Amino acid sequence: MVDFYKVLGVNRAATAVEIKSAYRRLARERHPDLNGGSDAAARDFALVSLAYRTLSDPQERAYYDTQLRRGYAQDSAGSVFHSHNPHAQRMRRMAVQARFDRVVDRIIEAERRETFALQQAVFTTVTLFLSTFFVAWFKPNIWTHIQLFGRAVLVSLALIGLWHLFVRLKAGFEHYTYKPKSVHDSLINAEDSGPEKPFTRFAASTFLIFGFGVSLGAGLLLGEQISQSPLFKYLPALFGAQFRLDHFVFPPIAVLIVDLLHTIAAKID
Repeated sequence: MVDFYKVLGVNRAATAVEIKSAYRRLARERHPDLNGGSDAAARDFALVSLAYRTLSDPQERAYYDTQLRRGYAQDSAGSVFHSHNPHAQRMRRMAVQARFDRVVDRIIEAERRETFALQQAVFTTVTLFLSTFFVAWFKPNIWTHIQLFGRAVLVSLALIGLWHLFVRLKAGFEHYTYKPKSVHDSLINAEDSGPEKPFTRFAASTFLIFGFGVSLGAGLLLGEQISQSPLFKYLPALFGAQFRLDHFVFPPIAVLIVDLLHTIAAKID
């Protein structure tokens, strides 16, 4: 049986804070991205993650401690399965390796899902900001040059894109943001070492609003500076001089298209 305390380098009386500190130190040292991304590095990091997940949960830790003591007791009693018989040792190694492989596979899959979730949040946010910037810059005249059916298609795509954007941002907020505790809760739960999620909801909301405003403002400012260029003079059917409300339909459509392409590429990969 793998001794998770030895994996993390702590003693069996270690506190939750000591276990978390040891995990963070080892995670920085053994993360696959910092060790060539090899399968061995991934498995090593997965073992560290499994040890932390087990020992950081009070119920899981209590159950694990019971199993660990039972395993040592069986070793001392000289049971058949824990004996020095070569066949018994081989069976033990196969059983432990099979269980370990299953756990590692689950952890690696969870890491992949986490990476994909982060990519989704980043792709959605960056696409929203960039599309807003370019639309404010070029002010496309597509709306004024299409018929009623074309406008209906654009509006439909924009509504779908808005819903998609809302769902993606909501998922990102739930995954990466937290609501700060009140002073009362902080005093009662003083032993808590802090939130696992990296951002507060206020900070994330402020970032989105500020980023959208900066993208819009920068695009409008740049558009004013180059509105007299040949690009705008010779292609009046594509680019306009004034920003209109109908221009807001394009950023949600851009987010929808880019996220769809990203999802398809991820599934193919």
